[in-house]
Amino acid sequence: MLKSLYTTATGMRAQQTMVDMIANNIANVNTAGFKKSQASFEDLLYVTLQSPGLAKGAGDNPVPIGTQIGSGTRLNGTTKVFSPGTLEITDRQLDVAIDGEGLFAVVLPDGTTGYTRDGAFHLNADGKLVTGQGNILIPEINVPSDLLEISIDPEGRVSGRTAGNPDGSTLFGQMTIHRFLNPSGMLAVGANVMRPTEASGQPITAAPGQNGLGTIKQGFIERSNVQIVNELVNLIVAQRAYEVNSRAIQASDQMLSTATNIAR
Repeated sequence: MLKSLYTTATGMRAQQTMVDMIANNIANVNTAGFKKSQASFEDLLYVTLQSPGLAKGAGDNPVPIGTQIGSGTRLNGTTKVFSPGTLEITDRQLDVAIDGEGLFAVVLPDGTTGYTRDGAFHLNADGKLVTGQGNILIPEINVPSDLLEISIDPEGRVSGRTAGNPDGSTLFGQMTIHRFLNPSGMLAVGANVMRPTEASGQPITAAPGQNGLGTIKQGFIERSNVQIVNELVNLIVAQRAYEVNSRAIQASDQMLSTATNIAR
């Protein structure tokens, strides 16, 4: 059996994975705070028929080149790209976006801490700031039931007017945001949430605008950083690569057919 059949099959599998990743990016083009993924591939084990530099022929002179045949490719990993997305004006008081680096921390249903760039917050029945999935923001920020207006400044201070103090401003709490040395090492678990791992390192926590972290913009939402044009180009490239690999399989099959028919 020709080795090229197996080698080319690895290329087709790689391009299928590439298309799957591109499809997920395109599907989340309007997901708030979504960060696109990009795939990286690596070549597989080489069959070395002759190593470069070995002695060969008269005079035992070392050959300048060797003979190696590769075994194809495989997915090396997918990387989250944390470039900023477009900040879109919503004029909603509880919509906030991080202008720069940073993540919001929230309490997940199992009690662990997750991190998100989605700043579309809401108030639950207890007056706490929560995400659209009901995950409570860390640190907790509680507002009174007689709230009239809420304001969040660029440094993350949450204040507002209440029916009990309509002419003054009451401080309700302080937002903090977090960054990781290797944010691409975080584990995406869906619902716009990522979990830290050993690869991501420990979070660096500070108030917005400190320690290299971004500032808060109230009335904005960060949109996905997916660029549709780039994804469509990548999709065409992956499709063409898949087609070329399939043609290599056809060529190998024709060669096998020719060899089989020689004896007839």
